[in-house]
Amino acid sequence: MIARQLDRHAEVAYAMHSQLDAIQAVADELIRRLESGGVLYTYGNGGSAADAQHLVGELIGRYLRQRRPLAAVALVGDSAVVSCIANDYGYDDVFSRQVEALARPADMVIGFTTSGTSPTVVKGLAAARSAGACSVAFTSTRGIALAAAADLAIVVPAEETARIQEMHLVALHLVSELVDQWAAAC
Repeated sequence: MIARQLDRHAEVAYAMHSQLDAIQAVADELIRRLESGGVLYTYGNGGSAADAQHLVGELIGRYLRQRRPLAAVALVGDSAVVSCIANDYGYDDVFSRQVEALARPADMVIGFTTSGTSPTVVKGLAAARSAGACSVAFTSTRGIALAAAADLAIVVPAEETARIQEMHLVALHLVSELVDQWAAAC
């Protein structure tokens, strides 16, 4: 079983070559927005929330190089805000409400979702587009409709949650590497 899982991981990792242009496009757009004073907002549920926080950590902290901190906020970490919105409006609005309050046209909003159908992620990206911010979906082949509705998307060519999350991590590290190179050179 372990060997089969590792083989499947390698298979999906190789298939991610189909997403190289999308990964480059996300990094290029994020750099453009950070250069113009924009902020990155990220979010997701469960393991995807951890990915959202991980990307923010790489940008505010550092990935590989000493460089200035970059403007990024994970919308999953403030339990008072999340629980207030969930209680007063419903859980489906926990990210869209924050995006409505914070996102501006110069910003980028990334929603992480393995299913591509999570109402919280769908509504959050719709709010980003309404605000004029760049909406980005990190999703899977299960989330083709969400990917089509976002400005940019990285679509993992798999349907198993574990493989999708593993490739989201690879993709966020590749984006971090490209942004890191740019930021270190500025």
